[in-house]
Amino acid sequence: MDRANVVIIGGGVVGCALACELAAHTEDVFLLEQMPKLGMATSTRNSGVVHSGIYYPPGSLKARLCVEGNRLTKEFCAAHGVPHNNCGKLVVASHQAEIAELERLAANGRANGVEGLQLVGRERIREREPHVTAVAALEVPSTGIVESEALVKAYARVAAEHGASILTRARVTQLESRADSIAVAVELGDAAEPAGLQRETIEARCVVNAAGLYADEVAALLGNTSYRIYPVRGEYAEVGRARAGLVNALVYPLPHPEGLTLGVHLTRTMWGTVLVGPTARYVKDKNDYERDRLPVEEFLRSANTLLPELKLEDLHLAYSGLRPKLVPPGGHGIADFIITRDPFCSRAIHLVGIESPGLTAAPAIARHVAPLVAATLA
Repeated sequence: MDRANVVIIGGGVVGCALACELAAHTEDVFLLEQMPKLGMATSTRNSGVVHSGIYYPPGSLKARLCVEGNRLTKEFCAAHGVPHNNCGKLVVASHQAEIAELERLAANGRANGVEGLQLVGRERIREREPHVTAVAALEVPSTGIVESEALVKAYARVAAEHGASILTRARVTQLESRADSIAVAVELGDAAEPAGLQRETIEARCVVNAAGLYADEVAALLGNTSYRIYPVRGEYAEVGRARAGLVNALVYPLPHPEGLTLGVHLTRTMWGTVLVGPTARYVKDKNDYERDRLPVEEFLRSANTLLPELKLEDLHLAYSGLRPKLVPPGGHGIADFIITRDPFCSRAIHLVGIESPGLTAAPAIARHVAPLVAATLA
Protein backbone atom coordinates (compact mmCIF):
# COMPACT_ATOMS: atom_id res chain seq x y z
CA MET A 1 0.00 0.00 0.00
CA ASP A 2 1.36 3.41 -1.01
CA ARG A 3 1.26 6.26 1.50
CA ALA A 4 0.67 9.93 0.79
CA ASN A 5 0.21 13.12 2.70
CA VAL A 6 -2.37 14.43 0.23
CA VAL A 7 -4.42 12.79 -2.51
CA ILE A 8 -6.21 15.19 -4.85
CA ILE A 9 -9.05 13.56 -6.79
CA GLY A 10 -9.56 15.33 -10.12
CA GLY A 11 -7.01 16.63 -12.60
CA GLY A 12 -8.86 19.64 -13.93
CA VAL A 13 -7.61 23.20 -13.58
CA VAL A 14 -8.53 23.39 -9.88
CA GLY A 15 -6.92 20.06 -9.00
CA CYS A 16 -3.76 20.96 -10.92
CA ALA A 17 -3.57 24.44 -9.37
CA LEU A 18 -3.99 22.88 -5.93
CA ALA A 19 -1.25 20.32 -6.63
CA CYS A 20 0.97 23.21 -7.74
CA GLU A 21 0.25 25.14 -4.52
CA LEU A 22 0.61 22.19 -2.12
CA ALA A 23 3.64 20.50 -3.68
CA ALA A 24 5.71 23.65 -3.17
CA HIS A 25 5.76 23.00 0.59
CA THR A 26 4.30 19.51 1.13
CA GLU A 27 5.84 16.13 0.33
CA ASP A 28 3.98 13.13 -1.08
CA VAL A 29 1.22 14.92 -2.98
CA PHE A 30 -0.68 12.68 -5.41
CA LEU A 31 -3.11 13.88 -8.08
CA LEU A 32 -5.46 11.29 -9.60
CA GLU A 33 -7.35 11.90 -12.85
CA GLN A 34 -9.65 9.28 -14.36
CA MET A 35 -9.39 10.58 -17.94
CA PRO A 36 -6.43 9.89 -20.28
CA LYS A 37 -5.34 13.54 -20.11
CA LEU A 38 -5.59 16.33 -17.57
CA GLY A 39 -8.34 18.91 -17.92
CA MET A 40 -10.36 17.08 -20.57
CA ALA A 41 -13.76 18.02 -19.13
CA THR A 42 -15.00 21.40 -17.89
CA SER A 43 -11.53 22.96 -17.57
CA THR A 44 -10.82 23.14 -21.30
CA ARG A 45 -14.33 23.07 -22.78
CA ASN A 46 -15.17 26.69 -22.02
CA SER A 47 -14.58 30.21 -23.32
CA GLY A 48 -11.12 30.54 -21.79
CA VAL A 49 -12.09 33.82 -20.13
CA VAL A 50 -10.21 35.24 -17.16
CA HIS A 51 -13.20 36.75 -15.37
CA SER A 52 -13.15 39.99 -13.41
CA GLY A 53 -15.68 39.20 -10.66
CA ILE A 54 -18.54 41.54 -11.60
CA TYR A 55 -21.35 38.97 -11.59
CA TYR A 56 -21.21 37.26 -8.21
CA PRO A 57 -22.95 38.23 -4.95
CA PRO A 58 -20.73 40.42 -2.73
CA GLY A 59 -19.18 38.42 0.07
CA SER A 60 -19.51 35.10 -1.77
CA LEU A 61 -16.59 32.75 -2.37
CA LYS A 62 -17.16 33.16 -6.10
CA ALA A 63 -16.74 36.93 -5.84
CA ARG A 64 -13.72 36.93 -3.56
CA LEU A 65 -11.85 34.06 -5.20
CA CYS A 66 -12.58 35.33 -8.72
CA VAL A 67 -11.15 38.79 -8.02
CA GLU A 68 -8.08 37.29 -6.35
CA GLY A 69 -7.79 34.60 -9.00
CA ASN A 70 -7.89 37.17 -11.79
CA ARG A 71 -4.65 38.66 -10.50
CA LEU A 72 -3.01 35.34 -9.63
CA THR A 73 -3.88 33.74 -12.97
CA LYS A 74 -2.34 36.61 -14.91
CA GLU A 75 0.78 36.53 -12.73
CA PHE A 76 1.13 32.76 -13.21
CA CYS A 77 0.64 33.02 -16.98
CA ALA A 78 3.27 35.75 -17.26
CA ALA A 79 5.74 33.79 -15.12
CA HIS A 80 5.31 30.45 -16.89
CA GLY A 81 4.74 31.41 -20.52
CA VAL A 82 1.04 30.54 -20.72
CA PRO A 83 -0.58 32.30 -23.73
CA HIS A 84 -3.02 34.92 -22.50
CA ASN A 85 -4.30 38.37 -23.42
CA ASN A 86 -5.45 41.07 -21.00
CA CYS A 87 -7.88 42.37 -23.60
CA GLY A 88 -10.77 43.64 -21.46
CA LYS A 89 -14.42 43.22 -22.40
CA LEU A 90 -17.68 45.02 -23.02
CA VAL A 91 -21.00 44.00 -21.49
CA VAL A 92 -23.49 45.66 -23.80
CA ALA A 93 -27.02 46.99 -23.60
CA SER A 94 -28.96 46.49 -26.81
CA HIS A 95 -31.81 48.79 -25.70
CA GLN A 96 -32.18 51.85 -23.49
CA ALA A 97 -34.19 49.80 -21.01
CA GLU A 98 -31.13 47.65 -20.28
CA ILE A 99 -28.88 50.51 -19.19
CA ALA A 100 -30.21 50.40 -15.63
CA GLU A 101 -29.16 46.75 -15.44
CA LEU A 102 -25.68 47.70 -16.64
CA GLU A 103 -25.51 50.21 -13.81
CA ARG A 104 -26.54 47.56 -11.28
CA LEU A 105 -23.91 45.21 -12.64
CA ALA A 106 -21.26 47.92 -12.33
CA ALA A 107 -22.28 48.61 -8.73
CA ASN A 108 -22.08 44.90 -7.94
CA GLY A 109 -18.62 44.67 -9.49
CA ARG A 110 -17.35 47.66 -7.52
CA ALA A 111 -18.71 46.11 -4.31
CA ASN A 112 -16.60 43.05 -5.12
CA GLY A 113 -13.46 45.16 -5.58
CA VAL A 114 -13.32 45.08 -9.38
CA GLU A 115 -11.39 48.14 -10.54
CA GLY A 116 -11.66 50.31 -13.63
CA LEU A 117 -15.34 49.73 -14.41
CA GLN A 118 -17.06 52.44 -16.42
CA LEU A 119 -20.22 52.86 -18.42
CA VAL A 120 -19.53 53.99 -21.97
CA GLY A 121 -21.60 55.11 -24.93
CA ARG A 122 -21.70 54.41 -28.63
CA GLU A 123 -18.51 56.31 -29.45
CA ARG A 124 -16.35 54.22 -27.10
CA ILE A 125 -18.08 51.03 -28.25
CA ARG A 126 -17.28 51.87 -31.87
CA GLU A 127 -13.67 52.59 -30.89
CA ARG A 128 -13.27 49.17 -29.24
CA GLU A 129 -15.66 47.07 -31.31
CA PRO A 130 -16.67 48.88 -34.51
CA HIS A 131 -18.89 46.05 -35.76
CA VAL A 132 -20.90 45.64 -32.54
CA THR A 133 -24.32 47.27 -32.20
CA ALA A 134 -25.25 48.58 -28.74
CA VAL A 135 -26.60 51.72 -27.10
CA ALA A 136 -24.26 51.52 -24.09
CA ALA A 137 -21.80 49.17 -22.47
CA LEU A 138 -19.99 48.40 -19.25
CA GLU A 139 -16.26 48.41 -19.95
CA VAL A 140 -14.41 45.82 -17.85
CA PRO A 141 -10.66 46.25 -18.33
CA SER A 142 -9.52 43.45 -16.00
CA THR A 143 -11.17 40.65 -18.02
CA GLY A 144 -8.89 38.66 -20.30
CA ILE A 145 -8.56 35.38 -22.16
CA VAL A 146 -6.20 32.45 -21.65
CA GLU A 147 -5.37 29.26 -23.50
CA SER A 148 -7.02 27.02 -20.92
CA GLU A 149 -5.34 23.75 -21.92
CA ALA A 150 -1.92 25.38 -21.69
CA LEU A 151 -2.84 26.75 -18.26
CA VAL A 152 -3.82 23.30 -16.95
CA LYS A 153 -0.61 21.79 -18.31
CA ALA A 154 1.48 24.56 -16.75
CA TYR A 155 -0.02 24.06 -13.29
CA ALA A 156 0.64 20.32 -13.61
CA ARG A 157 4.18 20.84 -14.87
CA VAL A 158 5.10 23.11 -11.97
CA ALA A 159 3.46 20.71 -9.52
CA ALA A 160 5.51 17.82 -10.91
CA GLU A 161 8.68 19.91 -10.73
CA HIS A 162 7.95 20.35 -7.02
CA GLY A 163 7.61 16.60 -6.58
CA ALA A 164 3.90 15.92 -7.02
CA SER A 165 2.96 12.53 -8.47
CA ILE A 166 0.37 12.98 -11.23
CA LEU A 167 -1.49 9.93 -12.49
CA THR A 168 -3.98 9.85 -15.37
CA ARG A 169 -6.31 6.92 -16.15
CA ALA A 170 -6.59 6.64 -12.36
CA ARG A 171 -10.19 6.15 -11.23
CA VAL A 172 -11.04 6.24 -7.54
CA THR A 173 -13.44 3.39 -6.74
CA GLN A 174 -13.61 3.45 -2.96
CA LEU A 175 -12.80 5.72 -0.02
CA GLU A 176 -12.53 4.20 3.44
CA SER A 177 -12.16 6.41 6.49
CA ARG A 178 -9.69 5.04 9.02
CA ALA A 179 -8.41 6.28 12.38
CA ASP A 180 -5.68 8.50 11.00
CA SER A 181 -6.04 8.24 7.22
CA ILE A 182 -8.32 7.58 4.28
CA ALA A 183 -7.73 4.47 2.17
CA VAL A 184 -8.12 5.47 -1.49
CA ALA A 185 -8.76 2.50 -3.79
CA VAL A 186 -7.72 3.23 -7.36
CA GLU A 187 -8.11 1.48 -10.71
CA LEU A 188 -5.19 2.29 -13.01
CA GLY A 189 -5.09 1.86 -16.77
CA ASP A 190 -7.73 0.73 -19.24
CA ALA A 191 -9.52 -2.61 -19.31
CA ALA A 192 -9.44 -2.51 -23.13
CA GLU A 193 -5.63 -2.40 -23.24
CA PRO A 194 -3.42 -5.52 -23.12
CA ALA A 195 -2.12 -4.71 -19.65
CA GLY A 196 -5.68 -4.35 -18.37
CA LEU A 197 -6.57 -2.70 -15.10
CA GLN A 198 -4.30 -2.55 -12.08
CA ARG A 199 -5.70 -1.96 -8.62
CA GLU A 200 -3.85 -0.13 -5.89
CA THR A 201 -4.65 1.51 -2.58
CA ILE A 202 -3.14 4.75 -1.34
CA GLU A 203 -3.31 5.55 2.33
CA ALA A 204 -3.72 9.33 2.52
CA ARG A 205 -3.58 11.63 5.50
CA CYS A 206 -5.75 14.11 3.62
CA VAL A 207 -8.01 13.76 0.56
CA VAL A 208 -9.21 16.73 -1.48
CA ASN A 209 -12.21 16.09 -3.71
CA ALA A 210 -11.75 18.30 -6.77
CA ALA A 211 -13.64 15.98 -9.11
CA GLY A 212 -15.75 18.63 -10.86
CA LEU A 213 -18.76 16.99 -12.51
CA TYR A 214 -18.22 13.94 -10.32
CA ALA A 215 -17.60 15.69 -6.99
CA ASP A 216 -20.98 14.56 -5.67
CA GLU A 217 -20.18 10.94 -6.52
CA VAL A 218 -16.77 11.13 -4.86
CA ALA A 219 -18.36 12.60 -1.71
CA ALA A 220 -20.86 9.74 -1.75
CA LEU A 221 -17.97 7.25 -1.50
CA LEU A 222 -17.55 8.55 2.05
CA GLY A 223 -21.26 8.26 2.75
CA ASN A 224 -21.92 11.96 2.16
CA THR A 225 -24.95 12.20 -0.11
CA SER A 226 -25.81 15.84 0.62
CA TYR A 227 -24.53 17.12 -2.73
CA ARG A 228 -25.96 16.76 -6.21
CA ILE A 229 -24.39 17.98 -9.43
CA TYR A 230 -26.71 18.89 -12.31
CA PRO A 231 -24.75 18.87 -15.60
CA VAL A 232 -25.51 21.81 -17.87
CA ARG A 233 -24.24 21.62 -21.41
CA GLY A 234 -22.87 24.71 -23.10
CA GLU A 235 -22.39 24.59 -26.86
CA TYR A 236 -20.23 26.79 -29.08
CA ALA A 237 -20.06 27.80 -32.70
CA GLU A 238 -16.97 29.38 -34.19
CA VAL A 239 -16.20 32.13 -36.68
CA GLY A 240 -13.12 31.28 -38.76
CA ARG A 241 -10.06 33.47 -39.13
CA ALA A 242 -11.27 35.02 -42.38
CA ARG A 243 -14.09 36.82 -40.54
CA ALA A 244 -12.63 36.92 -37.04
CA GLY A 245 -11.78 40.60 -37.52
CA LEU A 246 -15.42 41.38 -36.75
CA VAL A 247 -14.54 41.05 -33.05
CA ASN A 248 -11.46 42.46 -31.32
CA ALA A 249 -11.78 41.09 -27.79
CA LEU A 250 -14.77 40.04 -25.65
CA VAL A 251 -18.38 41.14 -26.05
CA TYR A 252 -21.10 39.97 -23.63
CA PRO A 253 -24.83 40.57 -23.40
CA LEU A 254 -26.39 41.07 -19.99
CA PRO A 255 -26.42 37.81 -18.00
CA HIS A 256 -29.37 35.46 -17.86
CA PRO A 257 -31.84 36.96 -15.35
CA GLU A 258 -32.23 33.64 -13.50
CA GLY A 259 -28.49 33.09 -13.15
CA LEU A 260 -28.23 30.07 -15.45
CA THR A 261 -25.65 31.60 -17.78
CA LEU A 262 -23.72 34.77 -18.56
CA GLY A 263 -25.30 34.71 -22.00
CA VAL A 264 -24.13 33.78 -25.48
CA HIS A 265 -21.09 35.98 -25.96
CA LEU A 266 -18.34 36.66 -28.48
CA THR A 267 -14.78 35.65 -27.59
CA ARG A 268 -11.74 36.41 -29.72
CA THR A 269 -9.63 33.33 -29.03
CA MET A 270 -5.90 32.96 -28.57
CA TRP A 271 -5.81 30.98 -31.83
CA GLY A 272 -7.34 33.78 -33.91
CA THR A 273 -10.97 32.75 -34.29
CA VAL A 274 -14.15 33.94 -32.55
CA LEU A 275 -16.25 31.70 -30.34
CA VAL A 276 -20.00 32.25 -30.18
CA GLY A 277 -21.52 30.73 -27.04
CA PRO A 278 -22.05 29.04 -24.75
CA THR A 279 -25.68 28.09 -24.71
CA ALA A 280 -27.06 26.46 -21.55
CA ARG A 281 -29.18 23.32 -21.35
CA TYR A 282 -29.60 20.79 -18.55
CA VAL A 283 -28.72 17.23 -19.58
CA LYS A 284 -28.98 13.97 -17.66
CA ASP A 285 -25.69 12.34 -18.61
CA LYS A 286 -22.36 13.73 -17.39
CA ASN A 287 -20.81 12.55 -20.66
CA ASP A 288 -23.46 14.02 -22.96
CA TYR A 289 -21.45 16.45 -25.04
CA GLU A 290 -22.87 15.78 -28.51
CA ARG A 291 -26.41 14.38 -28.41
CA ASP A 292 -28.94 16.65 -30.17
CA ARG A 293 -26.52 19.48 -30.86
CA LEU A 294 -28.11 22.82 -31.69
CA PRO A 295 -28.07 23.92 -35.35
CA VAL A 296 -25.78 26.76 -36.39
CA GLU A 297 -28.84 28.94 -37.02
CA GLU A 298 -29.45 29.12 -33.25
CA PHE A 299 -26.04 30.66 -32.69
CA LEU A 300 -26.52 33.13 -35.51
CA ARG A 301 -29.78 34.34 -33.99
CA SER A 302 -28.09 35.08 -30.66
CA ALA A 303 -24.95 36.54 -32.20
CA ASN A 304 -26.78 38.87 -34.56
CA THR A 305 -28.17 40.78 -31.58
CA LEU A 306 -24.59 41.86 -30.90
CA LEU A 307 -23.03 41.50 -34.33
CA PRO A 308 -25.50 42.17 -37.17
CA GLU A 309 -22.87 41.68 -39.91
CA LEU A 310 -22.35 38.02 -39.05
CA LYS A 311 -23.80 35.61 -41.62
CA LEU A 312 -24.70 31.95 -41.48
CA GLU A 313 -21.84 30.96 -43.77
CA ASP A 314 -19.40 32.57 -41.31
CA LEU A 315 -20.21 30.02 -38.63
CA HIS A 316 -19.51 26.35 -38.01
CA LEU A 317 -20.21 24.19 -34.96
CA ALA A 318 -17.39 23.99 -32.42
CA TYR A 319 -17.06 22.04 -29.17
CA SER A 320 -19.37 21.75 -26.20
CA GLY A 321 -18.74 21.51 -22.47
CA LEU A 322 -20.53 20.58 -19.26
CA ARG A 323 -20.79 22.72 -16.13
CA PRO A 324 -21.26 21.18 -12.66
CA LYS A 325 -24.30 23.17 -11.54
CA LEU A 326 -25.68 23.01 -8.01
CA VAL A 327 -28.93 24.74 -8.99
CA PRO A 328 -31.47 22.17 -10.25
CA PRO A 329 -33.60 22.60 -13.38
CA GLY A 330 -36.19 25.28 -12.75
CA GLY A 331 -34.10 26.81 -9.97
CA HIS A 332 -32.98 30.41 -9.74
CA GLY A 333 -29.95 32.36 -8.59
CA ILE A 334 -26.20 31.78 -8.47
CA ALA A 335 -25.06 28.97 -6.17
CA ASP A 336 -21.76 29.66 -4.45
CA PHE A 337 -18.73 27.38 -4.48
CA ILE A 338 -18.82 24.78 -1.73
CA ILE A 339 -15.42 24.32 -0.06
CA THR A 340 -15.76 22.40 3.18
CA ARG A 341 -14.61 19.50 5.30
CA ASP A 342 -16.65 16.34 5.13
CA PRO A 343 -18.92 16.24 8.21
CA PHE A 344 -18.29 12.51 8.66
CA CYS A 345 -14.56 12.42 7.86
CA SER A 346 -12.45 15.43 8.85
CA ARG A 347 -9.54 14.30 6.67
CA ALA A 348 -11.60 14.88 3.51
CA ILE A 349 -12.15 18.31 1.96
CA HIS A 350 -14.81 18.72 -0.71
CA LEU A 351 -14.83 21.26 -3.55
CA VAL A 352 -18.31 21.06 -5.05
CA GLY A 353 -20.05 23.14 -7.69
CA ILE A 354 -16.79 24.57 -9.03
CA GLU A 355 -18.17 25.94 -12.28
CA SER A 356 -17.45 29.37 -13.77
CA PRO A 357 -15.43 31.30 -12.62
CA GLY A 358 -13.46 28.19 -11.64
CA LEU A 359 -10.84 28.60 -14.38
CA THR A 360 -10.06 32.10 -13.14
CA ALA A 361 -10.42 31.33 -9.44
CA ALA A 362 -8.31 28.15 -9.50
CA PRO A 363 -5.11 29.58 -7.93
CA ALA A 364 -7.14 31.49 -5.33
CA ILE A 365 -9.13 28.32 -4.54
CA ALA A 366 -5.80 26.54 -4.07
CA ARG A 367 -4.63 29.19 -1.62
CA HIS A 368 -7.96 28.98 0.21
CA VAL A 369 -7.74 25.19 0.54
CA ALA A 370 -4.04 25.02 1.46
CA PRO A 371 -4.53 26.05 5.14
CA LEU A 372 -7.29 23.44 5.52
CA VAL A 373 -4.88 20.80 4.22
CA ALA A 374 -2.09 22.06 6.48
CA ALA A 375 -4.36 21.88 9.53
CA THR A 376 -5.28 18.29 8.60
CA LEU A 377 -1.64 17.29 8.34
CA ALA A 378 -0.57 19.06 11.56
